Formats: sequence, C-alpha cells, structure tokens
Amino acid sequence: MLKRLILIVCTCLLGFGLYGRTPQSGAEVPGEDGKWIPVPPEARPGTRWWWLGSAVTPEGLRSNLARYGAAGIGAVEITPIYGVQDNEENELQYLSREWMQALRTVEATGDSLHIETDMATGTGWPFGGPDVPLYQAACKAIFQRYHIGSSADDLLDITCMDRQQKQRPVLERVMAYMDGHSYDVTHLAVLSPDGMKITLAPSAVIDRILPQESPESVLNQFVDIDVAVLYAGRTQQVVKRAAPGGEGYVIDHFSAAAVDDYLAVFDRAFDETQTPRPHTFFNDSYEVYGADWTPELLTEFSERRGYDLEDHFLEFLMPDSLRTDVGRRIVSDYRETLGELLFENFTLLWTDWAHDHGAITRNQAHGSPANLVDLYAAVDIPECESFGLSPFGIKGLRTDEGFTRMNDSDISMLKYASSGAHISGHQYTSSETFTWLTEHFRTSLSQCKPDLDLMFVAGVNRVFFHGSTYSPDSVAWPGWRFYASVDMTPQNPQWNAMPKFTDYIARCQSFLQWGSPDNDFLVYLPYYDMIYDQPGRLVLFTIHDMAGRAPKFIETIRRIIDAGYDVDYISDSWILRTKYKKHRLTTGRNAYSAVIVPDVRFMPVSTLKHLLKLARRGAPVVFVANYPQSEPGYGRIINDAAGKKFGRILAKLKKVSHFAGTYDEALAMAHGRKESMRTDFGLSCIRRSNPGGYHYFISNLTPDDVRGYVPLGVNFAAAELYDPMTGNVCPAITDGDSVLLALASGESVILRTYDEAGEYEYGEVTDSTYYAVRSEAVEEQVLTDWTLSFPQAAPDEIDGIFRLPQPISWTEIDNDTLRTTMATGCYSTIF
Repeated sequence: MLKRLILIVCTCLLGFGLYGRTPQSGAEVPGEDGKWIPVPPEARPGTRWWWLGSAVTPEGLRSNLARYGAAGIGAVEITPIYGVQDNEENELQYLSREWMQALRTVEATGDSLHIETDMATGTGWPFGGPDVPLYQAACKAIFQRYHIGSSADDLLDITCMDRQQKQRPVLERVMAYMDGHSYDVTHLAVLSPDGMKITLAPSAVIDRILPQESPESVLNQFVDIDVAVLYAGRTQQVVKRAAPGGEGYVIDHFSAAAVDDYLAVFDRAFDETQTPRPHTFFNDSYEVYGADWTPELLTEFSERRGYDLEDHFLEFLMPDSLRTDVGRRIVSDYRETLGELLFENFTLLWTDWAHDHGAITRNQAHGSPANLVDLYAAVDIPECESFGLSPFGIKGLRTDEGFTRMNDSDISMLKYASSGAHISGHQYTSSETFTWLTEHFRTSLSQCKPDLDLMFVAGVNRVFFHGSTYSPDSVAWPGWRFYASVDMTPQNPQWNAMPKFTDYIARCQSFLQWGSPDNDFLVYLPYYDMIYDQPGRLVLFTIHDMAGRAPKFIETIRRIIDAGYDVDYISDSWILRTKYKKHRLTTGRNAYSAVIVPDVRFMPVSTLKHLLKLARRGAPVVFVANYPQSEPGYGRIINDAAGKKFGRILAKLKKVSHFAGTYDEALAMAHGRKESMRTDFGLSCIRRSNPGGYHYFISNLTPDDVRGYVPLGVNFAAAELYDPMTGNVCPAITDGDSVLLALASGESVILRTYDEAGEYEYGEVTDSTYYAVRSEAVEEQVLTDWTLSFPQAAPDEIDGIFRLPQPISWTEIDNDTLRTTMATGCYSTIF
C-alpha cells in the first residue's frame, strides 16, 4: 500500500518538532494525560517592543497585541526608539499627552489579553533626555599635570584643555605636591577678566608650601613641585537610538539629585494624565561611556574611605606600568566608591521610586562599574543577557557561518543575575534573550532553543525576547524593522510556529518559577581582587570583557559545575546577612551547604569576622589555594592596628574553617549533592526544591545522544518525566537511586521527584511513552523523487512545483526568488 508523506516546514523549523496549544492566563498547558502543573501568566515569555518614532495608533497597538497574545507572548516592554524615514508627521513626542494615551491603550488592551505592560524608564538607552541639563549629565574627570621648578617665573596657564566641553567645566581642585606632602592651592587659581583663562602663579604656590622661607633662601634652594589640576567635565553622551521627545544628555548615574530630577519628569507625565504606572519599569545594560566622576565624589570618597583622594592624585594618575601597590589600592578605593554611588544613588533610588508608585523594577546591571551581585540583588527582577550563538555542536543544527557571532554570555556570566535573585529571595530572573543570535530572517527556532536552555540552566525563569518591532498592518512586508536582531514579529517566517515555541517556554518556566533554587554552594565573589587587578581607572564589568576581568573566578565556577555541583555567587554585603541554622547556610528563603572562598588576596575584616562567626557555629567555610592576605584598598590599611586586627581574626578563622589545596579537595569538604548527569553524561541541569520533593530542568547541550540510568544527587521515592516540547507527562523508569534518561542531542526534559511514594500517582512502572518514542534507532529508508511547492509566500507568490532528488534548503536552489522570499514550503514524496 502506498502512503503519501507530506512534510511542511518553515525555513526556521527544520528538525524542530513541537506540539501543544497556546497557553492562556492562569491556564494549564496539559499533555495528553492532563498532569502538567499549572502555568501562571508570568511563565509566558515577554518581548522588548520597539516603537519606531512612537508612531503608534490605537488600532495598530490593539492589532499588534492581539497577534502577540495569540502567539503566546505574555508581556511587552515598551522601548521607544528613533523613527521611520519620511514618517515624522505620525510620530508622538515621548511622554506627551498623546503618548501617555497610547500607553493607556496598551495597558487596557494588555489587561484584556492577559499581557503584562512594562516600559523602559526612558527612550533608547541609557537613561537621559531633553530635561537633563548639562550640569546633571554624565560626568568625567579631566586631569592636567604641571611642574614648578626653582626658576619658574611665568604664570601657569591651567585652563581646561578639553576643547570638546560645551561649557566651562568646574575647577574642583588644584593640588601641589613636594617631598611627599600635598597642599590644596585651589584658592590660588585666578580667572581672567574675560572668563576665558585660569592661571596659577608659581611664586604663590611656593609661598604656600614654604611660607617660613625668605624669597632669597627660596631662590637659593632646589624647588621641585608637582601640580595636579582636576576639572569636573561632562562626557556629553546623548541617549542612544532616542525616540522623538527623548533626545538629550545621559544622566549622571552617580548623582542622587540628577536621578531624582530625571524621575520627576515621569511623575509629572503620569500624574497630569492620570495614567496608571506600568507593571514594571526597565533599565537596559549600563552603557554609559567615559563617565568616571561626579561633583560630589571627593567628599563622598573622604567620608567612605577615611582619607582624601586629592592628597594622592599623583599615585592615582600613575601609568599602569609604574603603579605601585599603594597606587593600585588607591585606585581600588576609587572604584569601590564609584560603585557604591551607583548602587545607592541610582539602583536603590530608582527601585524605591518605582515601589512608591506600585511598580517594580527589572534591571540589567552588566556593564556597570560596581559589584554586579549587589546591583542585581537590589532590584525586583535581575536581568542577564545572551549575546550571540553558543557553539554547542548540537547534532544537525545549522550554524549559519558568516552570519553569527560567538555568545559572550557563558554560564559564569549569566549566573550573576540569578545569584542576585537567589540570595535575595526574589522569585524571578529574567533575560534579554537571543540578542544578535544571528541576522534578521536567518534565525531558526532550532537555533534559539539551545541558548534558551543555557539560560534556563543558569537560573533564568522569565524570558524576554530581543525583540519585536511595532509595525502597522498597512505597511507592506517586511514591515517596520529595527536593525537589532533577532526579530520576533508576525513578519518573520518562524511566526507560524511561535505558539509552539512559547508553549515550550511556558511549560519550562512553570517549573522554573515553582519552588525554590537548590544550588549547593555559595561562592564568594572576589570583587576586591577584580577592582585591584584591572588597568586604567574606570572598570566596567561588561559581558564582552568579563573573560579579562575575572579569569580566575570564571575558571572556579566552571570547575565546580563540571564537577557536578551548582553555585550562587555572594558578595561581602550578603555574607554579612548570611545565617547558619539546621545545618544549612541561609540568605533568606534559600539554603546552601557551604561557603567556598576561591583563591583571593583581599577581604574586608567585617567579612572575615562574619565567616568566623559562621564557622564557629558549624558552617562549612572552605578556603581554596590561599587564605586572604590583607584588607582591600588603602583606607583600610593606613594604620598598623588594622593589619594586626586582620591577622588576629584570620588566625582564629583558620582554626575553625577548612583549607583545600585543590577544588576537588574543597568540594569533598563542602558536602554538596553531586549530579552525575553533569559529570558522567555531559548533561546540563538546574535543580529546584518543592514541597513534595525536587524537580530538574535537564538539557543535552552536546553533540551526543544520551541514554542511561542516571544517579540523582537527592533521595527520592518516585519520579516522573515532563516533556516540555509536547506537554506529555509519564512515569520515570527508575533503578534504586537512578532514573533512566534518554535525550538526543539538543533535547530537554523536566524530571520531578517525590519524597514519598504515596504522593505519586502512577504506581509500578514497567514502560513509558517517553521512552517508547526514544528507543534504539531504526534503519532509515532512503526516499527520493521529492517535489517542493509553496502554499504561502511573501512578499510575492511562488508559482510552480520544483522537483528534487532529496529535501534541501530551497535557498540552495538556483533561483533568485527562492533565495530572497519568505515562504512555507511543502516537501512531498511517495513511498
């Protein structure tokens, strides 16, 4: 009997079989047996929604949202950007009454479709706009150096030499240095009558330094004075990709006054139009370039570090090749101060402002000059970002050479955000997902899935696509497009399959949002080593630079994960909040078995004291390779008493803590729950606890198929498997402490265990549907004589039938129309 085999695929769906239905708010996405856990609205993916020129209409907004909702998208993050050429007359000015009305339309429509409304606190990125005056714009330090000798008679012209400054920068300090002493001579600087020049008289400086000497004696001795001049200038960076009405300077993120005044503009717009605040305010990655100062920095530095930075400008300005230990410590203190100002005057202030108005914050901290763990832990939803395509080597997966770039966000980078969420007890970790995965219209959902799974095993459970562009229905294909990819819109060839993809995400995130993280260890972030070791003055912890910022720490994380364990990072401030009870370390809701301190040089006494307290109570505190040698920075070690205190506490800690020469030794002392699926099978996973047991998300991100009995790191009485692709739920085949897992390259599964067999519904297991379709490979039949036709195509129809010896991508056929047209192809043969 002849049977006709018809295979219909979009270009982006080759080898990506998906089954299920679109989830609705609060609904379940069950499999055939109906045993899937409830899928909350937050489990559906969100998307960044670019408004080109804010040229939106009520009808267009409702139409776009309806399509997003039908595809399974559960949240939109409004980010207005620049407009479409020749469409200026239809643009809305940002925060105008018309713009606020558009926001109300989104909120009302979104509520009816169960789509959450988020918005960036500004247009484009980073924060800034027309209401930011230059004196509150991003600030930079401008240093100039001079020398005064015995024969110096002419006036020194110390006018700011940065000719790019649009207005005269503020002269903050003029410091003179001689014989190891510093002198503030700012008051000796003289402004010319026309206001164009600032001069300094060498004789006046000498009189200030040597006031007891007669002029004759001064002339007869050698004078060697260094002078450092500091101006507070402005970077003049403007908002990138700003929308109409959002153009202007980037704010000074280190200044509370600048941030307060910036947020007040939003208060006026919302209050005057009586527009409800969105569910969430969003901040994109910190991309503030060259901003390394704020007018209050010298005062803040003195109060926080206990000495005056201006007394040490010479060490502070020393070239990297000549910088001494003292100089590096002073720069470290400066970096710590800058980070604290960003944390307090921007991150906390912005989050408190949102809370005051019934909203929450979602923040990308990467790129910041601060401790990323603290920044992430301070907001409601920490957000990481993928950037590029990961080279997993998934069997049969197209890499699209020449149109992809390497993913800079490996698991060690992604875990900063999830660590912040886990240690602070926040439920969600989000991700800007698929940034530049590949180029426009070239990205398949099969390419998306592995990097999505990497997000999941790193702790992400609230995915946001990057991104979707608002486009009116009246605009011909491909509609309005933004240059950034990947493009998640109805104009993309993968859109027909989007409901199946969002089903997969919703099912995975229903488990990943349920229960609590169950990572094994807290790993101390060597933040002070990181800010001591870096060259230059300003250090930005960007995705693309982390391999150079923290290579030893990255190696630490990889070693621990490769050994079968999982970790969260912890900062000094969160160490101080950690408790030890019932044989577990807790930072809030979540618990850990040990603190691992990697090979670090610097640690504050306060951290050392708290680790001593924890160790005395029985908590496993494990130092690897070396003990800390000193407190960080210069301010903490100025007097000898500080060093002696550090030594005394460390000596006590050595008696009650553990020391390991290698990470293998350290992990044996830390008593974690090793997962053999990582070490013996190469699988990637994350484990969470729930009231009745544990559950795992497991993905095979390797080129090899895996089948075998896998011992679990936790005890269990029964287990079942959830297939997030199909929604099917079935009993797991077990053997003692092991579960049979069968995952082809690129596949994933959710494993749920039960502490008590009575909670389990299946009874004795002899076989399962899950494994019936994953049995041993069968011999493939070679099929020939294929035909290819196109039931759908855009922008033009594709007529005719193409005959092929075997199925190949139609872009490989010698036909210009096929190479440049979006379509659904129907491949057919008879056997």
